[in-house]
Amino acid sequence: MAKITYVEFGGKEHVLEVPTGLTVMEGARDNGVPGIEADCGGACACSTCHVYVDQAWVDRLPTKDAMEEDMLDFAFKPDPVRSRLTCQLKVSDALDGLKVFMPEKQI
Repeated sequence: MAKITYVEFGGKEHVLEVPTGLTVMEGARDNGVPGIEADCGGACACSTCHVYVDQAWVDRLPTKDAMEEDMLDFAFKPDPVRSRLTCQLKVSDALDGLKVFMPEKQI
């Protein structure tokens, strides 16, 4: 399990224990966190699970692959450094304490 903090655009925080093996997107979806729509269900095909990763975590996460980079081009106001698709972030003990911020809207 990893404790992950999801911050809505308006500032409301959701601190969740997400089981190892799920994705950050599945943790949000399974707990009803608003702001992560996940229209494609985690197939990296829609960019509706876009978030901005807390700056302290940018270098601690696995690097983006080409598919994620391409999908982020379709996200709402992507940040070249902090934007990630939560469907591509697999939860492990190493993600304990991760904090992500939802954009104003998904595409």
